[in-house]
Amino acid sequence: MNIFRKKIYAQDCKKMMFYSLLLTVFFLPFSDAIATYTLFLGWFFFIIKIFFSGWQWRKTMLDFPIVVFAVMGILSVINAPEKMFSIYNWTHLVGRYILIYYLTIQTITEKKQIKEILLTAAVAAAGVIAYGFIQYIVGINTAVMGWTDRRAFPEMTMRIYSTLQNPNLLAGYLDMFLAMVFAILVTIQEKKIRIFLGAFFILGLICLGLTYARGAFFSIAIVIAGYGICYNRKILLPFIVLLAVGLYADTTLLDRLTSVFGTLDSSAELRLGLWESTIAMILDHPLLGIGWGMYYFVYPTYDFYMQGHFIKIVHAHNMYLNITAEIGIIGFLAFVVCMFMPIYQGMRKYKRLTSKFLRGTLLGCSLAFIALAINGLTDYVLFNTNLSMIFWFLLAVAVVVLEGNSMQQVEQELAKRHVGLTSLPDFPYEQFRNK
Repeated sequence: MNIFRKKIYAQDCKKMMFYSLLLTVFFLPFSDAIATYTLFLGWFFFIIKIFFSGWQWRKTMLDFPIVVFAVMGILSVINAPEKMFSIYNWTHLVGRYILIYYLTIQTITEKKQIKEILLTAAVAAAGVIAYGFIQYIVGINTAVMGWTDRRAFPEMTMRIYSTLQNPNLLAGYLDMFLAMVFAILVTIQEKKIRIFLGAFFILGLICLGLTYARGAFFSIAIVIAGYGICYNRKILLPFIVLLAVGLYADTTLLDRLTSVFGTLDSSAELRLGLWESTIAMILDHPLLGIGWGMYYFVYPTYDFYMQGHFIKIVHAHNMYLNITAEIGIIGFLAFVVCMFMPIYQGMRKYKRLTSKFLRGTLLGCSLAFIALAINGLTDYVLFNTNLSMIFWFLLAVAVVVLEGNSMQQVEQELAKRHVGLTSLPDFPYEQFRNK
């Protein structure tokens, strides 16, 4: 086979990798099984591409912490009471995290691809939001599902969950979606696109309100308010007005949110009890943890709150405590690096990008991670396979932008002009952008 034909076949394989990734991203909010099949399909084409173009592998800033996170996860099996289940769970979950992260890294090389894949994610989000509104219109009754303390909130008989099985999971998904839409909305200038994104944002915010998930609602509110205070105070008044109108229209949501500062319902009491138990697990197993995916099996031994009452406790309702308890302090620190390094780099560097779309993308990923980090104080939505795969996909997108050609060009220009990091705000971005 001649070299030109090999090159054509390699290019075709890369296109198929991208299409497989598009399908994966689209199906993630709907079916982790279908998304996994399309993910495997993408890696199948990657292997075929190697045959035609040779081994090519893009390294990233998160390679080392990802390896540490994965290794500590498998080592934690040593302490697992159900070792085979722990190995099975680690293989299926960490395997998917790594596969979607690196397929995204190896596939996306152009701004056009980022636009297409985020547009695909937006179409999927529109479907999730639409189905959530259908649930609200039809009038599903979720009062018997145990998601709300009926004594503290007797008027709350419905919490939508759309395609994600649980209102808190839908809320975690919407936090990421709203952060991305908000960031692109405040960075681009095209009026028609801004109007469309603004309407999309409002619909997503209404859908979030209908989940009545307090932690997620406060998370996105803190993120947007924090951005407004630090970077753009013009957005604060419209956001406050929007919230005020929404809370006035739905007094049940207002009561639900204000209960955080007063009423201690069963949900809050349960969390406090779980955190006490989880801290005890960490103190007993600080290095390797109790075993990957073992919280459900180990919790009865540390049951200080439920005292034998049957209720399925699958996670600690705190992302930081849960990860530390299951894989130990070292594994937890590796995860923290994976999550917070893109936040730190993204918030420092997004303004350097010449493309407003890439600015919005990087800012959106950073804000999405911050929202998840805040929500992680009272919940652990990444326990869900769909949301965790979306999280690792967004991590890869952030890294692609941070290490892409657009950022490298600006970094090289900065190096040529000998501009120190402390004087970055004075760098003539507009002059460089107009070249």
